[in-house]
Amino acid sequence: MTRPPAVPLVPNVWRIPTVGRSAVNSYAFVDDDGSVTLVDCGVAKAPARIVRGLAAMGKAPADVTRIVLTHAHPDHAGGAAEMSRRTGAPVSAHAADVRYAEEGRAPGSDPAVTGGRVFARVAGGRFPAVEVAQPLADGDVLDVGGGLRVVHTPGHSPGHVSLLHEPTRLLITGDALFNVLGVRYSPKILCSDFRMTRETAHVLGELEYDTAAFTHGPELTDNPRARIRAFLSRHT
Repeated sequence: MTRPPAVPLVPNVWRIPTVGRSAVNSYAFVDDDGSVTLVDCGVAKAPARIVRGLAAMGKAPADVTRIVLTHAHPDHAGGAAEMSRRTGAPVSAHAADVRYAEEGRAPGSDPAVTGGRVFARVAGGRFPAVEVAQPLADGDVLDVGGGLRVVHTPGHSPGHVSLLHEPTRLLITGDALFNVLGVRYSPKILCSDFRMTRETAHVLGELEYDTAAFTHGPELTDNPRARIRAFLSRHT
């Protein structure tokens, strides 16, 4: 089955798969003036797929005016420098992840996790460095499609954020939660602080949304808040 280059989720919001059908996802928001905000840019080779996704939406790189990163990991920020170069769009990321984005390296793995130190040393987590023009903070509401709220959910990285698009009741979890063979936490070895990941993910159960979109895995549209809360209640 052919993978669609862009998947419509709610009015003016699309999921752009950059690896497989939904293994790694970016997101595109289209404003009333036609401008586009990208959320995450996949791995370093993802820009070609992002551009194809934009074309399927009737958009081009020149329409992109902002890039928002959920966090500074290679599978989310790896293509950001190239997409910023192609579009001229500034990049936003939470203040606690700015240094990692601008140094082109992921935060270290949780040293409390078995193998975490070794993984961090071997994997490296390098990606093309990208300048961050706008540091974000918890509670910021970005002027994107009527309001995109920044929800700081640290643990996967110090500055990891989820994003709530309040006008359409769409939540982008980032890597606070995956939807790979069901809702789950990120693998421990990929987190800078796995205990904090578990703690802050509970914030997502308290938000109001009708669609849950994941940067790893397909979206949930059938009572996603209850399904996420049920997962969190089983994994406190």
